[in-house]
Amino acid sequence: MSTTKTNVKKATQKVQLVEGLFTPSEANHIVNVLIEQKVNFHKLQRLSIREGCEDADTTYENNRISELQNEKQIAKDHIAIARKEGYNVVINGTLNISFIK
Repeated sequence: MSTTKTNVKKATQKVQLVEGLFTPSEANHIVNVLIEQKVNFHKLQRLSIREGCEDADTTYENNRISELQNEKQIAKDHIAIARKEGYNVVINGTLNISFIK
């Protein structure tokens, strides 16, 4: 019996999507745009899955859309507190991309 080693290659990239100090209005806009893009991605995935098969299971996509909408509301509420209290908002959003073979 021969043993074969599997080579695992890993690559990682970090992309700073957003970083900085923002007014509550700016922060609200940034958060809304980012989350809405993710919601739209899952809506398109759901549509793609159901294309040709209306009974296809889209539970994951439906749940993820619901979770994202909930997270968006939570962020909106936090930003509203910052606005009411006279604070600016710091946002730090890093996208980590990696793959393994």
